[in-house]
Amino acid sequence: MTGRKGSGRAGSDDGLRTLMKLAARRDRVMLPIWIYALLATVGSTAYSLKKLYPAQADRDQLATSIASNPSLRALYGPLYDTHSLGALTAWRVLGFGGLLIGIMVMLLVTRHTRAEEESGRLELLGSGAVGRNAPLTAALTIACTACFAIGLLAAVVMIVLGQGWAGALAFGGCLFSVGVAIAGAQAVAVQLTETGRGANGIGALILGVAYLLRTVGDAAGSSGGAGWVAWLSPFGWIERVHPWAGNRWWVVVLPLAAGAVAAAVGYRLQSARDLGSGLLPQRPGPPAAGPGLRGVFGGVIGLGRRLQQPALFGWMAGLLAFGVVMGTLAKGIDQLLQENKQVEDIITRYGGVQGLTDSYLATSVSFLGMAAAFYAVQAVLRLRSEETSGRAEPVLAASTGRLAWAGSHLIYPAVGSLLVMACAGLGVGIGAGAVLGDFWGWVGRMLRAGLVTTPALWIVAAVGVALFGLLPKWTAAAYGVLGVVVFIAYLGPAINASQWVLDLTPFTHIPKIPGGVFHWTPLVWMTAVAALLSGLGLDGVRRRDLLP
Repeated sequence: MTGRKGSGRAGSDDGLRTLMKLAARRDRVMLPIWIYALLATVGSTAYSLKKLYPAQADRDQLATSIASNPSLRALYGPLYDTHSLGALTAWRVLGFGGLLIGIMVMLLVTRHTRAEEESGRLELLGSGAVGRNAPLTAALTIACTACFAIGLLAAVVMIVLGQGWAGALAFGGCLFSVGVAIAGAQAVAVQLTETGRGANGIGALILGVAYLLRTVGDAAGSSGGAGWVAWLSPFGWIERVHPWAGNRWWVVVLPLAAGAVAAAVGYRLQSARDLGSGLLPQRPGPPAAGPGLRGVFGGVIGLGRRLQQPALFGWMAGLLAFGVVMGTLAKGIDQLLQENKQVEDIITRYGGVQGLTDSYLATSVSFLGMAAAFYAVQAVLRLRSEETSGRAEPVLAASTGRLAWAGSHLIYPAVGSLLVMACAGLGVGIGAGAVLGDFWGWVGRMLRAGLVTTPALWIVAAVGVALFGLLPKWTAAAYGVLGVVVFIAYLGPAINASQWVLDLTPFTHIPKIPGGVFHWTPLVWMTAVAALLSGLGLDGVRRRDLLP
């Protein structure tokens, strides 16, 4: 179907208000969870920093350590002021919080544009009284409104904690503006490819490059070398607003303007393509199926490979690159942590008990494992998208059994998680070996640490399998379970959570390598739990009706 041109301005398209109501209803569960998680991150971070640095002398010592240590600047950015809890919170939250907001916005824009177009629902809407630009406008409005709510509520949280209102508004403006910038970039990404997965892949690449530019620029900032690189990233822009340390309001204009310009480009690209198509050319397949796609077994395995393989390779490359960056930060980390006993205790809770460098590297692998768990859930949920889109029905209508079809996809969260964590550990080992010496020794140790983390990913993926088989309408709740697990694993040690709370996440039970004592027992029982949950889910797939 050839796309209709928009009828005037984007905001005046017919059906916009109805689409916004529909989008808000679809997101009535997911958006509050995202907003609550981000606000909880702000509040818990401020609380933990208040406990870690109660005196001005402690904060001054931290600032001195950051100024002299590029590793910490690369992790969290530069610290511009030490006289307020607000400035410390902004230093700690803006980088990671901005990245989380970027992920939220990326998923929202894709969900209400390219994913709807891919499923065919947008074609049905477009045949009625809905303008061509209305879906994109509705998606951008919902995403920007969510970012505005996060920014406003984060400012309120900091004001309630006794911080100045001007700095709080600047802080909230940072969170809002970075979301607007990413929303505009994703408006372009959804025009380039024909699938929602492809659009999310492009968006994830944009986020990764932007965060890497911020990391490189902040690490080199004090030396005057490549500090300007951070100005190429929206994550670098929001850091340089300096909430509670000067409040440079003009910098907030940069991500807002970038988002507006990118959105305008997105609208222009949308009017230049047909509905259902992407601007990037699609490579036609061979005229005849290859040996790997012939027969019942080869066909179902080959189909799963074609659908799952691009995402797997993307995650492997991404975590390998981020692992190298985190590994190179290991040099000098022990000196930094020894200067602050509280931070040393937190890193020890995260990563083990023997040697601060070992603890830091074990923590790095654990954090990469939390990120890789999103891949595991994404790979499982591909089953549900195949079912709801109707593509599973013609496959199952032939001689392919349900278990064979499901198994062809579940190979990837099982084996793919192992490969992704191998790349993550390998990257950390390469980075650590390059700066610490004993290159092959560190590569071997960190590769082992990555592989050991895999059973935690299997448990999270198995929850998704169980939901898909037993409660298919609630399959997407696997993301909610993952969010709770990551929230506890990431913030629990920092806020000194009780051990029983930390034990709720499988990442707590992974042997902390290097530095800790290796035990097979937790790996065995986690694998057994994952197998049990997966078995229950597959039994449900075998018994239930398709598309209940």
